[in-house]
Amino acid sequence: MKKVVILNASPRKDGNISQMLNIIGDTLFEKGSEVIIIDVCKLEFRPCIGCMKCRSAHDCVMPEDDAKRILRLVQESDALVVGSPCYWGNMTGQLKMLFDRWVYGMMDHSERDYPIPLLKGKKAVIVTTCTTQWPFNLIFKQSAGTVRALKEVLCWSGFKIASVIQKGATHKRPGLTPKEIAKCKKIALSLGSH
Repeated sequence: MKKVVILNASPRKDGNISQMLNIIGDTLFEKGSEVIIIDVCKLEFRPCIGCMKCRSAHDCVMPEDDAKRILRLVQESDALVVGSPCYWGNMTGQLKMLFDRWVYGMMDHSERDYPIPLLKGKKAVIVTTCTTQWPFNLIFKQSAGTVRALKEVLCWSGFKIASVIQKGATHKRPGLTPKEIAKCKKIALSLGSH
């Protein structure tokens, strides 16, 4: 059985990101995967303090909190689905804070300071939305900026990006079209295949 962690970084519990992630999660569950959905905005953890001690200790100096607990789930998973709305051409602040805290568990450095990805062999899916109308959400690097930022974190950590969903014009077209629902299900099926 595959284990998939879904990170929902949207503060809107019924928004487009949440709807897409729920479809992906439900489809994976129906096909026999173990699915854990994490509401990033409800997690309790402090931001990184930049002490750099995690580089040598391979652990964060802060006390046990949600950031450490969720990192262990991601490390034990086969795949990660990350959903974030576009905030100023980037992921949400809560998600960025979480990734900042996870550096020691996602990437190491060689003696010559070259990055070493720690999560090789895992797949990732990126889901993002923005209010900017298509194709301007791509041209002006709105949702494309969010995808770029998430790829930066995930690829340096060793994830293989299996798929990306970008939905623009969410303020004029709230909710999902049948085509978008079908795409979410298709991505889930490909992610859950053995």
